[in-house]
Amino acid sequence: MQHRRHRCQKMEENQTLRKFFYLMLWWHGLGMCFFGRKWNSLDMGSAAVVVSMHLLCLFAPFTFNWAALGIAFGLYVMTGLLGITLSFHRNLSHRSFKLPKWLEYFCAYCGVQALQGNPIDWVSTHRYHHQFCDSDKDPHSPLEGFWFSHMSWMFDTNTITERTGKPNNVGDLEKQGFYQFVRDTYIIHPVVLAALLYAMGGLPYIVWGMGVRIVWVYHITWLVNSACHVWGKQAWNTGDLSRNNWWVALLAFGEGWHNNHHAFEYSARHGLEWWQLDMTWYVVRFFQAIGFATDVKLPTETHKQRLALADS
Repeated sequence: MQHRRHRCQKMEENQTLRKFFYLMLWWHGLGMCFFGRKWNSLDMGSAAVVVSMHLLCLFAPFTFNWAALGIAFGLYVMTGLLGITLSFHRNLSHRSFKLPKWLEYFCAYCGVQALQGNPIDWVSTHRYHHQFCDSDKDPHSPLEGFWFSHMSWMFDTNTITERTGKPNNVGDLEKQGFYQFVRDTYIIHPVVLAALLYAMGGLPYIVWGMGVRIVWVYHITWLVNSACHVWGKQAWNTGDLSRNNWWVALLAFGEGWHNNHHAFEYSARHGLEWWQLDMTWYVVRFFQAIGFATDVKLPTETHKQRLALADS
């Protein structure tokens, strides 16, 4: 009995040490992402914006009201679903469907208010990600650790420029005056939104409509780059680390079906199974039904059979 008790105690100590080791590794990785390299002025500016939004969230418990929460949720849908997932990602990056220019520009403008960069730069980075996925040229390669792929790559422009060079893969956007204008005046637009929110509801609308909402959409978007290359299942032989992650899919309006997406980059639909919830696809399908979305691309059964894993 005493021997068994000693063994149990030893196992508990080993588990505690293992947890401590993983925690230290986690913190070390986080620290190296931010302190293990050189910073330039662009990196510091980007980090200042991101840190400011996180600090703003500290006031959330003291400024809560239901109207502010409603504003945050509405902007979450507008900037996250219409802006990032539907516009920046599926429409502009992959040309999975076409929209009338007025609607394309409206959705793209919603994405601008997510404070994740202008459409030209966002799309360029994402196209490079697919071109060099999970390699040493991937702008946010998971091979360099969770925190790098999650967020710190955004504050390391020297490394990104060394990998990809200057953006030369977004000529289709650069020739359009709207996207040039947004790129040149980018920072003005969220400032105008913040002023409007303050006029409507004071500090609570700023804290919830800007801080909480922006940080929420930040991390949901970043989880697609990090978590969806670490946790989940693979249904397709994509030759990379992409995974289908159901809980990211719920938060990110269907973007978590990431292995599906990497298998069929052009597809407007990421949740290929009936049970794979994909809110962005439902909106695209609605636009298609009323005649707004055209040339909607989907994988054929032949394409699926070609990439299907034997045990999927």
